[in-house]
Amino acid sequence: MNYLDFEKPLAEIEGKAEELRAMARGNAEMDVEAEAAALDRKAQDLLKDLYKNLSPWRKCQVARHPDRPHCKDYVDALFTEFTPLSGDRNFAEDQAVIGGLARFDDKPVVVIGHEKGNDTRTRLERNFGMARPEGYRKAVRLMDLADRFGLPVVSLVDTPGAYPGKGAEERGQSEAIARSTQKCLQIGVPIVSVIIGEGGSGGAVAFATADRLAMLEHSIYSVISPEGCASILWKDAEKMREAAEALRLTAQDLHTLGVADLIVKEPLGGAQRDPKGTVAAVGKAISSLLSDLDGQAPKKLVAARRKKYLDMGSRGLAA
Repeated sequence: MNYLDFEKPLAEIEGKAEELRAMARGNAEMDVEAEAAALDRKAQDLLKDLYKNLSPWRKCQVARHPDRPHCKDYVDALFTEFTPLSGDRNFAEDQAVIGGLARFDDKPVVVIGHEKGNDTRTRLERNFGMARPEGYRKAVRLMDLADRFGLPVVSLVDTPGAYPGKGAEERGQSEAIARSTQKCLQIGVPIVSVIIGEGGSGGAVAFATADRLAMLEHSIYSVISPEGCASILWKDAEKMREAAEALRLTAQDLHTLGVADLIVKEPLGGAQRDPKGTVAAVGKAISSLLSDLDGQAPKKLVAARRKKYLDMGSRGLAA
């Protein structure tokens, strides 16, 4: 288990409980279960206290936790007959974006998502979930396919933002993001998006311009990272806590503002403490949101989606 900075006291207590049990495993005469159980209860109480009222900056830390379930985990658990489709038919395949045909609740869908990777090798391979232009152009190709065959689109968003490298800019990064966002607004099939970790900048908007947007309880969604915002406004990245407060990037803030339609509750301590439970909860949310959109005429879907984004932010501004 990887612990965040604010979880260090919890790490000490859980570490002591594990040490006691490890000692007992090496000595059959030792009876430490009562003491270890007391430490477990203390750890549980501390966990509840830590997560009772997380600040926006702490939510950023939880959203970025490396042990949270990633896009591939959701695809493997929730979708059947997944057939990945690669390449943008223009330049290359982008490993930061997973996409293809699949079945969800035994119905055909197109699924698209950012994949960060789970270890050093896969994180480098996936570019830490930061898509290049070819990743967004692949998404446009898949959405065109979904529209042609009348398949709902499910997108899973988890990215710090689009890749800002020189090569990506030379190949039209901003244009590719704009095309992907535009395509989301044009296709006449249901689009359901879930922010499963970080929803960073235009790189997230390109997949999340949906009929229904769900966010995990401790996920974040913003136009810029807190560090980037602090560097621009205060010329000091260390002011990221103040920036996180100002950006209104939490699921709770965005639900109040009408950006997020649904908040999916996470297990106590965050998705990383119960990945299977989190994946199951997201599956139920996707099923419910797709059911809400089932049977709607393409023109009605597109008109309602456009109106949703034109009206966005009109709720909760006085809060």
